[in-house]
Amino acid sequence: MVSVKKRSFILLLLVLLVIAGIFGRRWFLRKHAPSDNITLYGNVDIRQVQLAFNDSERIDKLLVDEGNSVHAGQLVAQLVQQRFLDAVAKDQATAAAQQQVVTRLLAGSRPEEIAQARADVAAAEADVAAAQANVTNAELLYSRQQTLAKQQYVSLQIRDDAQRSYLAEQANLAAKRQVLTAKQQGLRLSVIGPRKEDIAAAQATLKADAATLALAQKELADTQLYAPAEGVIQDRILEPGDMATPQTPVFTLALDNPLWVRAYLPEPEMGKVALGMRAWIESDSFPGQRFPGWIGFISPVSEFTPKNVETTQLRSQLVYRVRVYACNPEHRLRLGMPATVVIPLSNNPPHAIDTHPCETN
Repeated sequence: MVSVKKRSFILLLLVLLVIAGIFGRRWFLRKHAPSDNITLYGNVDIRQVQLAFNDSERIDKLLVDEGNSVHAGQLVAQLVQQRFLDAVAKDQATAAAQQQVVTRLLAGSRPEEIAQARADVAAAEADVAAAQANVTNAELLYSRQQTLAKQQYVSLQIRDDAQRSYLAEQANLAAKRQVLTAKQQGLRLSVIGPRKEDIAAAQATLKADAATLALAQKELADTQLYAPAEGVIQDRILEPGDMATPQTPVFTLALDNPLWVRAYLPEPEMGKVALGMRAWIESDSFPGQRFPGWIGFISPVSEFTPKNVETTQLRSQLVYRVRVYACNPEHRLRLGMPATVVIPLSNNPPHAIDTHPCETN
């Protein structure tokens, strides 16, 4: 009886050992079998933009505060504008005046001006004709007085007076002819119109005035500060009344969509990962939730694991810094948040990386 019990016990023990061996082998193979995922640990990181004005002036008003969400193109601050408004008004008046100069030169002489020039020429011609008649009469008188003076019928004084009168009429005729030449030249210029060089110079001046006006308008537009992209105001650095300069930021804007998790990939895993592969991001703040992402950057240079994320066993291993991007439309993932990245290795081919693929994710 004892021997039967002993045999049964031995047989049962053998069966248990066989079963334990089978399960132990399965556990060992499962533990050492290649994993279908790569798990990385890191922190959420985002880009930050320092928003500053492009000119120097005192701040008039700030329209957002820390923690406010802003969209691309939203007005967030404004400088005192009076100085810039005055500059624009002045340059507008200068450009308008120069435009009138160009318009007048391109239009040429008015018909009334040409008619007046022709009338002046006709009057000058009549004056020349009258002067010519006076010269003829003075010449005849001088000739008679000279003949009479030789015959001693008149005194030499009368002859000399006739000579002086003749010479005076000749000088008057020369002057009238010069006036006629000037009037004819003026008529010709009125008919031809302004010189093309004068028109070109006026047009060049107008372009310079227009450029000055455009610069003044740009400086006026620069008194308003707009958000360059969607994000959250992280810091409000200046206040209304402070002097703003291009070197002094007014706000710090956190661009939180898309953001990325900064993690470190061990060197032995480099051959399994490629740009564009899908990944999942998990956070202790949202248990049971996964955020879809993609591998957008793998550092070309290896480095030692940072002390704040490595274990004692990994301190001597080389790693590659990676960025796993994720869309964050509800702003749940925040800067510095610890995160776990799971990269599937099966059925996960690399995809093309767009500049902002959140619309398709």
